Amino acid sequence: MTDATSAARWRAGIMAAVLIAGGGGYWLGQRGDSQAPAEGTTEGRKALYYYDPMFPNQKFDKPGKSPFMDMQLEPKYADEASGSGSGPGVTVDPAARQSLGIRVVAAEMGSLAATFDVNGTIDFNQRDVAIVQARSGGFVERVYRLAPGDVIGAGTPIADLQLPEWGSAQTEYLSVKKLGKPELTAAARQRLRLMGMPEGVIAEVDRSGRTGGRLTVRAPIGGVVQTLNARAGVTLASGQTLAEISGLGTVWLNAALPEAQAGLVKIGQPATANLTAFPGEAFTGRVVAILPTAAADSRTLTVRIELANRGGRLRPGMFAVVALGGDAKPTLLVPSEAVIRTGTRSIVMLEKGDGRYHPAEVVAGREGGGKTEILRGLAPGEKVVASGQFLLDSEASLTGLTVRPLEPAQ
Repeated sequence: MTDATSAARWRAGIMAAVLIAGGGGYWLGQRGDSQAPAEGTTEGRKALYYYDPMFPNQKFDKPGKSPFMDMQLEPKYADEASGSGSGPGVTVDPAARQSLGIRVVAAEMGSLAATFDVNGTIDFNQRDVAIVQARSGGFVERVYRLAPGDVIGAGTPIADLQLPEWGSAQTEYLSVKKLGKPELTAAARQRLRLMGMPEGVIAEVDRSGRTGGRLTVRAPIGGVVQTLNARAGVTLASGQTLAEISGLGTVWLNAALPEAQAGLVKIGQPATANLTAFPGEAFTGRVVAILPTAAADSRTLTVRIELANRGGRLRPGMFAVVALGGDAKPTLLVPSEAVIRTGTRSIVMLEKGDGRYHPAEVVAGREGGGKTEILRGLAPGEKVVASGQFLLDSEASLTGLTVRPLEPAQ
């Protein structure tokens, strides 16, 4: 016999005991005999419908014999079907409560852990990218010893270019300058700027009086060479890309945030990352973006965290565990095992006093440390069943008890 079969038979036996002790005693006490009830009313009590206790979901308009079992149908009276939560509920004898292991806990105010961990990977900061282009048509004279993937500093030479258009423009500028007319000289100088000529090059032409169309292109920022399209002898068009450089001063940490926790993360809040490459060391940053789409396969959102990268130790592709969250706020808590999740709603079993229990619908929130947050449906101090609640819930379903509904949201 399998463990699952044994467990099923054990639960069936316990349920039978609860039905006999609670439901049967209640029915016999109310009826006073085992005779079939009269149609419509019994001793002034109105029967809403009739049912077989073994098949409580099937209702009948008239009393009689059950089509399922060799027994009489039982009546369901109006005063038994009250949904206010103040009805009789499920009654369990004190001795049976002990044998069934029913444990009751009061709902109380508390706070859940403010932080939670998610996984993420390091990526380049896509806002820190430099594109190196030819500012005028020409050709490549020399390419310095670089390759994609090299880490370079700001100002590192990339290639020497020969730009004939610059040489002719500089000659024209020097000719205009000799005329001694400031207005024309200023216009010619502005033309050099519009061609993309750096101020240092223009100043050198002014000082030396010599033209030169040769330019050494340097890296505007430090970082990683992503692409390098410059090759010696290659003819260039104006605006052609020579290299692309990604900065390493800051990096992005893209963390996978479960959809259910999306409301707990806000842009600008702090985050702490721990990497296996640097055990015992924490890297702090802040959330700069929450991407607007969710991954359909994993039901996660991408949270983008910006981290300072001192010394360039954080390398794209590294794995990290990220602690996210905010300040802990007081909330109503019950033990997680007290919440019965049916798939469409969540229910707890309330202790109403004198051994009576009644189901109530609740809206459950976050979980942590064995506690579940209750957003609606309970008040502080109300007592819920934390052990044996599934037996009581089954008995409540058999006896047709109406679950206490949620109050309208404030």
